[in-house]
Amino acid sequence: MRHILLLIFLAACLPLFAQAPKATEQPTLKSILLEQLRSTHNKAEWFVPANTAVAGLTAEQANWTDAKGNHSVGQLVSHLIFWDRRSLDKFEGKPQAKYNGNNDATFTSFDPKQWNADVKELDQVMTEWETAVQSADESKLQKWYSTIAHIGTHNAYHIGEIVYVRKEQGSWNPANGVK
Repeated sequence: MRHILLLIFLAACLPLFAQAPKATEQPTLKSILLEQLRSTHNKAEWFVPANTAVAGLTAEQANWTDAKGNHSVGQLVSHLIFWDRRSLDKFEGKPQAKYNGNNDATFTSFDPKQWNADVKELDQVMTEWETAVQSADESKLQKWYSTIAHIGTHNAYHIGEIVYVRKEQGSWNPANGVK
């Protein structure tokens, strides 16, 4: 009788196990890199992404500095565009923009008259990075994963500076993610 009751109990429990949630798909190198790139581009997660950080900023505001030697938002965006584009060109086997080795020059190319174009270009190069990683094969990602991960980290660092500059300037809306 005990054996029959045990079998009935186990049989009654089987539907519970059948309804258990399926294990989620294992992350891949590609999915991890894309998640990092998107979180600094246009997907708000742990911090403010680039598109939010520069949204609604005028050219005059983008040109503002604190007079303490820190960069303006526009200079930071110019720097990000330069390095993201240069790295992407290398990843895609294209000729890279000339670089004389002076990183300071990558910040000083900001022209307030080009602010709206710079915002679009930042979005474009970040989108192109995501597309390039999405279409890359595993062997290429294995060779480039460290560089791509560092690009995401570099972007996050400077986006944090952009938000900080905007907070100092008084042009940041805390409802956008950083109070």
